[in-house]
Amino acid sequence: MNKSNRLLIILSKNPEAGMVKTRLAHTIGDEKALEIYETLRQHTARVADKVHAERQVFFSRFIPSFDLFLTSNFSVRLQDGDDLGERMLHAIKSGFESGFHHVMLIGTDCYELNPAILEEAFSVLDRADAVIGPATDGGFYLIGMNRVMPELFLDRKWSTPDVLGETIAILKQLDTSYELLMELSDIDTFDDLKKSPLWTCKP
Repeated sequence: MNKSNRLLIILSKNPEAGMVKTRLAHTIGDEKALEIYETLRQHTARVADKVHAERQVFFSRFIPSFDLFLTSNFSVRLQDGDDLGERMLHAIKSGFESGFHHVMLIGTDCYELNPAILEEAFSVLDRADAVIGPATDGGFYLIGMNRVMPELFLDRKWSTPDVLGETIAILKQLDTSYELLMELSDIDTFDDLKKSPLWTCKP
Protein backbone atom coordinates (compact mmCIF):
# COMPACT_ATOMS: atom_id res chain seq x y z
CA MET A 1 0.00 0.00 0.00
CA ASN A 2 1.55 3.29 -0.98
CA LYS A 3 1.81 6.30 1.29
CA SER A 4 -0.92 8.27 -0.49
CA ASN A 5 -3.52 5.65 0.49
CA ARG A 6 -2.66 5.80 4.19
CA LEU A 7 -3.68 8.58 6.55
CA LEU A 8 -2.56 8.94 10.16
CA ILE A 9 -4.74 11.38 12.12
CA ILE A 10 -3.57 12.86 15.41
CA LEU A 11 -6.10 14.51 17.71
CA SER A 12 -4.33 17.17 19.77
CA LYS A 13 -5.63 19.58 22.34
CA ASN A 14 -4.24 23.09 22.09
CA PRO A 15 -1.47 23.18 24.73
CA GLU A 16 -2.83 25.65 27.28
CA ALA A 17 -2.32 25.53 31.04
CA GLY A 18 -5.50 24.54 32.83
CA MET A 19 -6.99 23.06 29.64
CA VAL A 20 -4.94 19.87 29.29
CA LYS A 21 -4.28 16.85 31.51
CA THR A 22 -6.76 18.18 34.08
CA ARG A 23 -6.84 14.95 36.10
CA LEU A 24 -3.05 15.00 36.30
CA ALA A 25 -3.10 18.72 37.17
CA HIS A 26 -5.08 18.00 40.34
CA THR A 27 -1.90 16.46 41.74
CA ILE A 28 1.02 18.23 40.06
CA GLY A 29 -0.52 21.59 39.07
CA ASP A 30 -1.49 23.15 35.75
CA GLU A 31 2.00 24.17 34.61
CA LYS A 32 3.61 20.78 35.29
CA ALA A 33 0.66 19.05 33.65
CA LEU A 34 1.15 21.24 30.57
CA GLU A 35 4.86 20.38 30.57
CA ILE A 36 4.01 16.65 30.60
CA TYR A 37 1.48 17.17 27.82
CA GLU A 38 4.02 18.95 25.64
CA THR A 39 6.47 16.09 26.21
CA LEU A 40 3.77 13.64 25.11
CA ARG A 41 3.00 15.71 22.02
CA GLN A 42 6.70 15.88 21.10
CA HIS A 43 6.94 12.11 21.43
CA THR A 44 3.83 11.63 19.29
CA ALA A 45 5.24 13.94 16.60
CA ARG A 46 8.57 12.06 16.51
CA VAL A 47 6.81 8.69 16.25
CA ALA A 48 4.34 9.82 13.59
CA ASP A 49 7.11 11.41 11.54
CA LYS A 50 8.67 7.98 10.94
CA VAL A 51 5.49 6.29 9.68
CA HIS A 52 4.92 5.63 5.99
CA ALA A 53 1.69 7.63 5.68
CA GLU A 54 0.23 11.07 5.21
CA ARG A 55 -0.25 12.86 8.53
CA GLN A 56 -2.94 15.27 9.69
CA VAL A 57 -3.20 16.97 13.09
CA PHE A 58 -6.62 18.10 14.28
CA PHE A 59 -6.45 20.81 16.96
CA SER A 60 -9.19 21.08 19.58
CA ARG A 61 -9.95 24.83 19.73
CA PHE A 62 -7.99 26.77 17.11
CA ILE A 63 -5.14 26.39 14.66
CA PRO A 64 -2.16 28.08 16.32
CA SER A 65 0.34 30.33 14.60
CA PHE A 66 3.22 28.46 16.24
CA ASP A 67 3.27 24.80 17.31
CA LEU A 68 5.56 21.77 17.16
CA PHE A 69 3.19 20.15 14.64
CA LEU A 70 3.40 23.10 12.24
CA THR A 71 6.02 21.58 9.96
CA SER A 72 6.00 20.31 6.39
CA ASN A 73 5.51 16.78 7.76
CA PHE A 74 1.99 17.49 9.03
CA SER A 75 -1.07 19.19 7.65
CA VAL A 76 -3.33 20.80 10.24
CA ARG A 77 -7.09 21.06 10.64
CA LEU A 78 -9.66 21.89 13.30
CA GLN A 79 -11.71 19.35 15.23
CA ASP A 80 -15.48 19.49 14.84
CA GLY A 81 -18.12 17.92 17.10
CA ASP A 82 -19.77 18.17 20.50
CA ASP A 83 -18.02 15.21 22.11
CA LEU A 84 -15.00 13.01 21.56
CA GLY A 85 -16.90 10.53 19.41
CA GLU A 86 -18.19 13.20 17.04
CA ARG A 87 -14.73 14.73 16.77
CA MET A 88 -13.13 11.38 15.94
CA LEU A 89 -15.83 10.57 13.41
CA HIS A 90 -15.50 13.97 11.72
CA ALA A 91 -11.73 13.54 11.35
CA ILE A 92 -11.94 9.97 10.07
CA LYS A 93 -14.80 10.75 7.69
CA SER A 94 -12.86 13.67 6.21
CA GLY A 95 -9.96 11.30 5.57
CA PHE A 96 -12.07 8.92 3.51
CA GLU A 97 -13.69 11.86 1.70
CA SER A 98 -10.17 12.97 0.73
CA GLY A 99 -9.58 9.61 -0.96
CA PHE A 100 -7.54 7.68 1.61
CA HIS A 101 -8.16 3.91 1.85
CA HIS A 102 -6.66 3.21 5.29
CA VAL A 103 -7.46 5.83 7.95
CA MET A 104 -6.01 5.57 11.44
CA LEU A 105 -6.46 7.86 14.45
CA ILE A 106 -4.39 8.33 17.59
CA GLY A 107 -4.27 10.83 20.43
CA THR A 108 -1.26 12.35 22.18
CA ASP A 109 -1.40 10.51 25.52
CA CYS A 110 0.63 7.36 24.89
CA TYR A 111 4.36 7.55 25.68
CA GLU A 112 4.78 3.83 24.89
CA LEU A 113 3.74 4.28 21.26
CA ASN A 114 6.43 3.68 18.63
CA PRO A 115 6.66 3.68 14.81
CA ALA A 116 6.67 -0.13 14.58
CA ILE A 117 3.27 -0.33 16.27
CA LEU A 118 1.80 2.21 13.85
CA GLU A 119 3.27 0.38 10.85
CA GLU A 120 1.86 -2.88 12.20
CA ALA A 121 -1.56 -1.25 12.52
CA PHE A 122 -1.50 -0.16 8.88
CA SER A 123 -0.46 -3.67 7.88
CA VAL A 124 -3.48 -5.07 9.74
CA LEU A 125 -5.71 -2.90 7.55
CA ASP A 126 -4.40 -4.79 4.52
CA ARG A 127 -6.16 -7.91 5.80
CA ALA A 128 -8.91 -6.69 8.16
CA ASP A 129 -11.47 -3.87 8.12
CA ALA A 130 -10.51 -2.43 11.51
CA VAL A 131 -7.66 -2.31 14.00
CA ILE A 132 -7.66 -1.25 17.65
CA GLY A 133 -4.86 -0.51 20.09
CA PRO A 134 -6.19 -1.37 23.57
CA ALA A 135 -5.25 0.90 26.48
CA THR A 136 -4.76 -0.41 30.00
CA ASP A 137 -7.54 1.86 31.31
CA GLY A 138 -10.19 0.08 29.23
CA GLY A 139 -10.15 2.49 26.31
CA PHE A 140 -8.01 2.55 23.19
CA TYR A 141 -4.95 4.51 22.09
CA LEU A 142 -5.49 3.81 18.38
CA ILE A 143 -8.34 3.00 16.04
CA GLY A 144 -8.11 2.44 12.30
CA MET A 145 -10.48 1.32 9.56
CA ASN A 146 -11.04 0.87 5.84
CA ARG A 147 -14.47 2.52 5.77
CA VAL A 148 -16.54 4.94 7.82
CA MET A 149 -18.37 3.28 10.72
CA PRO A 150 -20.43 5.94 12.54
CA GLU A 151 -21.76 3.35 15.01
CA LEU A 152 -18.31 3.21 16.63
CA PHE A 153 -18.42 6.88 17.56
CA LEU A 154 -21.97 8.20 17.95
CA ASP A 155 -24.09 7.95 21.12
CA ARG A 156 -21.19 6.52 23.10
CA LYS A 157 -20.06 7.18 26.66
CA TRP A 158 -16.33 7.93 26.68
CA SER A 159 -13.59 7.85 29.33
CA THR A 160 -14.96 4.72 31.02
CA PRO A 161 -13.36 1.27 31.52
CA ASP A 162 -16.00 -0.18 29.17
CA VAL A 163 -15.03 1.73 26.00
CA LEU A 164 -12.86 -1.01 24.50
CA GLY A 165 -15.29 -3.83 25.22
CA GLU A 166 -18.22 -1.87 23.83
CA THR A 167 -16.21 -0.98 20.71
CA ILE A 168 -15.41 -4.64 20.06
CA ALA A 169 -19.08 -5.55 20.60
CA ILE A 170 -20.12 -2.96 17.99
CA LEU A 171 -17.59 -4.31 15.48
CA LYS A 172 -19.02 -7.79 15.99
CA GLN A 173 -22.57 -6.48 15.53
CA LEU A 174 -21.45 -4.88 12.27
CA ASP A 175 -19.88 -8.21 11.22
CA THR A 176 -16.60 -6.35 10.72
CA SER A 177 -13.22 -8.09 10.71
CA TYR A 178 -10.78 -6.58 13.19
CA GLU A 179 -7.52 -7.22 15.02
CA LEU A 180 -6.14 -5.97 18.32
CA LEU A 181 -2.64 -4.60 18.79
CA MET A 182 -0.54 -4.88 21.96
CA GLU A 183 -1.93 -3.17 25.06
CA LEU A 184 -0.29 0.13 26.00
CA SER A 185 -0.76 2.75 28.73
CA ASP A 186 -2.03 6.30 28.33
CA ILE A 187 -0.88 8.97 30.77
CA ASP A 188 -3.98 10.63 32.23
CA THR A 189 -3.51 10.47 36.01
CA PHE A 190 -0.69 10.81 38.55
CA ASP A 191 -0.64 7.02 38.95
CA ASP A 192 -0.21 6.68 35.16
CA LEU A 193 2.67 9.16 35.27
CA LYS A 194 4.44 7.36 38.13
CA LYS A 195 4.34 4.09 36.19
CA SER A 196 5.73 5.65 33.01
CA PRO A 197 9.32 6.34 31.87
CA LEU A 198 8.50 10.05 32.08
CA TRP A 199 8.45 9.84 35.87
CA THR A 200 12.07 8.70 36.11
CA CYS A 201 13.34 11.47 33.83
CA LYS A 202 11.51 14.28 35.65
CA PRO A 203 13.27 16.10 38.55
